[in-house]
Amino acid sequence: MKFLSTKATCNSHGQDSSYFLGWQEYEKNPYDEVLNPQGIIQMGLAENQLSFDLLESWLAKNPDVAGFKSDGKSIFRELALFQDYHGLPSFKKALVDFMAEIRGNKVTFDPNHIVLTAGSTSANETLMFCLAELGDAFLLPTPYYPGFDRDLKWRTGVEIVPIQCTSSNNFQITEAALKQAYQEAKKRNLRVKGVLVTNPSNPLGTTMSRSELNLLVDFIKDKNMHLISDEIYSGTVYNSPGFVSIMEILKDRNDLKDCGANVWDRVHIVYSLSKDLGLPGFRVGAIYSENEVVVAAATKMSSFGLVSSQTQYLLSAMLGDKKFTKNYISENLKRLKRRQRNLVSGLQKAGISCLKTNNAGLFCWVDMRHLLHSNTFEAEMELWKKILYQERLNISPGSSCHCTEPGWFRMCFANMSEETLNLAMNGLKTFVQESNHDNGCTTKRVQSSRRKSLSNWVFRLSSREHREQEQR
Repeated sequence: MKFLSTKATCNSHGQDSSYFLGWQEYEKNPYDEVLNPQGIIQMGLAENQLSFDLLESWLAKNPDVAGFKSDGKSIFRELALFQDYHGLPSFKKALVDFMAEIRGNKVTFDPNHIVLTAGSTSANETLMFCLAELGDAFLLPTPYYPGFDRDLKWRTGVEIVPIQCTSSNNFQITEAALKQAYQEAKKRNLRVKGVLVTNPSNPLGTTMSRSELNLLVDFIKDKNMHLISDEIYSGTVYNSPGFVSIMEILKDRNDLKDCGANVWDRVHIVYSLSKDLGLPGFRVGAIYSENEVVVAAATKMSSFGLVSSQTQYLLSAMLGDKKFTKNYISENLKRLKRRQRNLVSGLQKAGISCLKTNNAGLFCWVDMRHLLHSNTFEAEMELWKKILYQERLNISPGSSCHCTEPGWFRMCFANMSEETLNLAMNGLKTFVQESNHDNGCTTKRVQSSRRKSLSNWVFRLSSREHREQEQR
């Protein structure tokens, strides 16, 4: 080990979070209707698999594009050779037009201000490198996506200071919470460089209100800091209120024009095709910024994580087909809405509720506080273990998302068939009934196939996450 770097041997990646450990248990024993019906159903993965048929239909109707041909002639060699890391102009134009279409064309984006990255993971990390130094901090509202502990911190050395949000107002950001987080950072002698939010929120599945967005703009304007709006779920808003991009707020704020505060230069958007188009394996992300220095620096950094020319060529043609994108956006939202209703209905039958303001995303923020034997994060972990090992469902505990209240969980609904979702809900209903019958004691399952001893790492995880929560 002495021949390796500190980065290679450190344990700050976050891979031992219950969020990722649940994935590992699923991968050891994945559910399959035919091959492994007693396996673990994956409800911890925010993938959109509901509209693959629309994408496959377009590919079937456009064989030349899929075969890397233009006007019937092969362009494979051209695409296979080295490309400028600025990206294909045709793809950047198609991408910004798609981003505008998702936002109802209320705002537009300049392709000269976009930087292509290998997914939103790379985009967020690149922005950290551009905006902050080692030891600087960004404020993030809780609960937040567990992967941010890796994406923002691991290689950059940037610190995260939580903006503590609570269920009392459906986890909305307040001015008091913002000020408290800022003061907490100051107490820790951290220089706060900005605020990062996900809108729509992961894991809440909610859109941010105009008042919240204006509050954030006022805050960064007053403190002379940056704002990153991760909007990778912007095309998944299936219920009112609709999605409001931070770009729309900037456009409507007359006080930001010629104010000398350069607020436009300090607001940056992260986007990806992983969620809206359901293509996480294509690794297509982007940074949008009006700050020319940030765009130039991020473009140079993008050479470490390029989007392949073949991918750009194919998607430029797909996104450039306006008839297809219009139909896809509309139909995809209908399918997401139906599937979300199925999940909520199944949970209600089990006596479980979701955050009432849920209107977006590929998941619901689920309230299981009434199933805890005590109002502690240890009790939350015990409940999570029972659901994972006894009921064979992998869901994400709120503590892994840095939620301040035990008993909340994120459940994904778009990465499985309707039949699998129904199976999961029926099993959860039985689990709750048995838990209630046992008055909160450890449930003993009748079917031995749904029983499994808990491995040692789970117990270590419970105590470690509890200690971390107490320290926050």
